[in-house]
Amino acid sequence: MGSSSSTALARLGLPGQPRSTWLGVAALGLAAVALGTVAWRRSRPRRRRQLQQVGTVSKVWIYPIKSCKGVSVCDTECTDMGLRCGKVRDRFWMVVKEDGHMITARQEPRLVLVSITLENNYLTLEAPGMEPMVLPIKLPSSNKIHDCRLFGLDVKGRDCGDEVAQWFTNYLKTQAYRLVQFDTKMKGRTRKKLFPSESYLQNYEVAYPDCSPIHLISEASLVDLNTRLKKKVKMEYFRPNIVVSGCEAFEEDTWDELLIGDVEMKRVLSCPRCILTTVDPDTGIIDRKEPLETLKSYRLCDPSVKSLYQSSPLFGMYFSVEKIGSLRVGDPVYRMVD
Repeated sequence: MGSSSSTALARLGLPGQPRSTWLGVAALGLAAVALGTVAWRRSRPRRRRQLQQVGTVSKVWIYPIKSCKGVSVCDTECTDMGLRCGKVRDRFWMVVKEDGHMITARQEPRLVLVSITLENNYLTLEAPGMEPMVLPIKLPSSNKIHDCRLFGLDVKGRDCGDEVAQWFTNYLKTQAYRLVQFDTKMKGRTRKKLFPSESYLQNYEVAYPDCSPIHLISEASLVDLNTRLKKKVKMEYFRPNIVVSGCEAFEEDTWDELLIGDVEMKRVLSCPRCILTTVDPDTGIIDRKEPLETLKSYRLCDPSVKSLYQSSPLFGMYFSVEKIGSLRVGDPVYRMVD
């Protein structure tokens, strides 16, 4: 893999007849072959893929504002850009500095204490020491559109207004901040820009998630990690969208294609973990050591893909959405195999 992909993840690969006559004959021949192939494909029975149940959905989270608390939901729509519950989409809002650069819990750990309630056409934000902030989901089209930077890539965001900007500024008390919202009419960050050297990866587009539309972890993987830690951690440290029960630890590493509800997903890559995993979701205090150091002791990548993951330990999997639909807690998780 080239250096551009590594950088994106750390901050977070006949002779005979005259030529004209021969070309005409060749073109007719190729056309006949192509038509024959199409006819054969249409006439042959389509091979059905086998479904092997590998687990059950035990939890679903949507994170409306990047780095703020997740919202647990029972059922959700799954779009090609990630999960959606009503009018609220996963990681479609983001806190930025006034120059448009993203701010996450890596820089401002207390963001994880901002809780969000979904109510009809509004988000209600709450945080320690702050009055609740009611934010309309639909913004005036006249609101300024900012040029933002997310892990070194350009992305747009519509300003959410002075009131919520002041709310985040007063809460974090370090510098002036703005809140921006992604619009589906905007151009998201594409796989080709996220991983320009990894041509084998499928194409997709995301708003403000780190790497892909869906992040999945199994309960068993967390149990395995906790057997190695003095202080146990919750799943909230890792901020997945989908949690799966009923499988072995790290079995999700082997799932290439999944069917959940009527949603089909395809594995993108393992999730390389960073210092964000050391932010306690209950206190907003960053430890900078655990559980990251323990993960590094036994979850480093194979040397053959070190150019992609560098020294980041792997925990959880990223998936793209190949077929949109809906899924819910309790749905069986099927691995699709040929």
